[in-house]
Amino acid sequence: MKNNLLFDFTVDKASKTVFVDREFAADLSLVWDAFTKQEILDQWWAPKPWGSRTKEMNFEPGGRRFYAMVSPEGDEHWSVQEFTSVSPKTNFKYLNAFADKDGHPDLPGSNWDLNFSEQDGVTKVSIIIKNESLERMEKMIEMGFQGGFTMTLNYLEELLETLSKK
Repeated sequence: MKNNLLFDFTVDKASKTVFVDREFAADLSLVWDAFTKQEILDQWWAPKPWGSRTKEMNFEPGGRRFYAMVSPEGDEHWSVQEFTSVSPKTNFKYLNAFADKDGHPDLPGSNWDLNFSEQDGVTKVSIIIKNESLERMEKMIEMGFQGGFTMTLNYLEELLETLSKK
């Protein structure tokens, strides 16, 4: 892991918003694919030892990703991401909500806005997570979102290193 790569995680309770900025030593196309292709997402979108399993993925405005984070014991925690806009290789947005096993969202959720940029072979991902309620944001934080998402992004970094060598 390169220590000079940016990683910033800020929680702003007043605006019910979480800001995450993370740099990766990988080209923009590969990082974009890691966030938007089911076969790559399922390799990293959960803090270990949990795994990610996508049941449905339609990456386009109006489409959605329906997936579970699966514990080593097989417990499933379902979520749905409903994509609201996609600007290839620069930005996409979605509504994220916990869900039941049949894909029905448990609202309120949070609106994710992901921005991608590359400079000198380093790709920066800036994520703004605006929660519809302070209660939902506090639930996210209580569930260990900061630690879990940090771990998850670190696994992505390791995966990108492996994929970059191919």
